[in-house]
Amino acid sequence: QVQLVESGGGLVQAGGSLRLSCAASGSILRINVMGWYRQAPGKQRELVATITSGGRTNSADSVKGRFTISRDNTKNLLYLQMNSLKREDTAVYYCNAEVLGFTEPTTRYWGRGTQVTVSS
Repeated sequence: QVQLVESGGGLVQAGGSLRLSCAASGSILRINVMGWYRQAPGKQRELVATITSGGRTNSADSVKGRFTISRDNTKNLLYLQMNSLKREDTAVYYCNAEVLGFTEPTTRYWGRGTQVTVSS
């Protein structure tokens, strides 16, 4: 089994910054793509940004130029640096990872999420 635990969420004023972290642990042989998703009240979960094991990134147009995704492959950590936050960034942010286990096939896992609230 694999566990993903997010941290770093909180309340911030518009224009401020937050850094989210996600720690992966458990039966991990290799982590392929990792990503951040978010879900605002009354809306569907949406992609924020992804990053491959080789460092290739992809992000939603709404966060380009403001959010930066990165990872530490040696420690199975994922980060999301969020700058110039807007009220519309308010959501629960979820970590996602595609993991190949020692005894399990490649499986996508989700964290429980961390709340980000941006006030005006």
